[in-house]
Amino acid sequence: MHLHAPRRCSTHRYSTCLFIACLTMLLAWLPLLALAQTARELRYAGVNLAGAEFNSSSKPGTLYKDYLYPGESDYAYFASKGMNTVRLPFLWERLQPQANAALDATQLSYLHTAVNRAKARQMSVVLDVHNYAKYDGKRIGNDLPDAVFADLWRRLASEFKDDDAVIFGLMNEPNGVDAVAWARAAQAGLDAIRETGARNLVLVPGTAYTGAHSWNSIWYGGVSNAEALLAINDPADRIAFEVHQYLDNDYSGTSGQCQSEQIGVQKLQGFTQWLKQHGKRGFLGEFGAGTDATCMAALKAMLQHIDDNGDVWLGWTWWAAGAWWKPDYPFNVQPDKEGNDKPQMPTLSAAARRVTQ
Repeated sequence: MHLHAPRRCSTHRYSTCLFIACLTMLLAWLPLLALAQTARELRYAGVNLAGAEFNSSSKPGTLYKDYLYPGESDYAYFASKGMNTVRLPFLWERLQPQANAALDATQLSYLHTAVNRAKARQMSVVLDVHNYAKYDGKRIGNDLPDAVFADLWRRLASEFKDDDAVIFGLMNEPNGVDAVAWARAAQAGLDAIRETGARNLVLVPGTAYTGAHSWNSIWYGGVSNAEALLAINDPADRIAFEVHQYLDNDYSGTSGQCQSEQIGVQKLQGFTQWLKQHGKRGFLGEFGAGTDATCMAALKAMLQHIDDNGDVWLGWTWWAAGAWWKPDYPFNVQPDKEGNDKPQMPTLSAAARRVTQ
């Protein structure tokens, strides 16, 4: 941009001319400053620290026998890799043993400890209700009233509503419920959160396991997530739509194999376009790839796609880490006992540092 210098001023008008010159420059730069502030939304990069959701058949189960929460060293390691976000899966029935009743004080204390450990490392925490849209076997939108789901979030939001480091993940991978019914349930949960006065960021998933690859597909009732979730309304305007994307043949995350070096990019593109078309924001809550050359290239390209579209993507969290994963689990990025990185970590760390620094 070229700016013309003001014409020469006499001494007694110098102050006025200087003011006009400064104002002219400010007005010229304001659009560029505004663009710089709004063009990039991408700010979260991290990992799922699994464990608190383990052994869901054991309710409530015994800590360190059936399930565990991350230790301080887990947060320290991933923070040292440039990550600033932890997605924390936990089990609804452990936190709220009876529907529409008080949260369990002990389980709630574990969540508070987890949040405090993360914040000590300048990390945000996604509180992820890892229940697949079920409570004690009953499915939200089908067998379980939306009010039961809303009650959980009303209580949980009341606990963390003043903490901007806490992100609310409404539900992990809803499935078996049509998109319209799920959208109503999600709205009920979101409304309950906002009724507490909480302005925390909320992640809203779709049904059909919230796959990015199937976002525009018709599932469970003839309406896609892309259509049904446009009805979601947040007066606080602090939501992002959460998707998951694995790179194996059926996108289930049950294999460490990847279809091609571009499969991740290809499967995110439709969702990215939807975000741009409708002025929405997205969050990749789970993704994973094995360690062969094809997967490593696919992972790098996938993360670059998110970085290149940082105007609509808010962040990502890799699946997964945690002390109880077996060493041969293909997506395990927990360091070994000697503290050595897993093969995916250099790529993840480089991408995280692009986001967080």
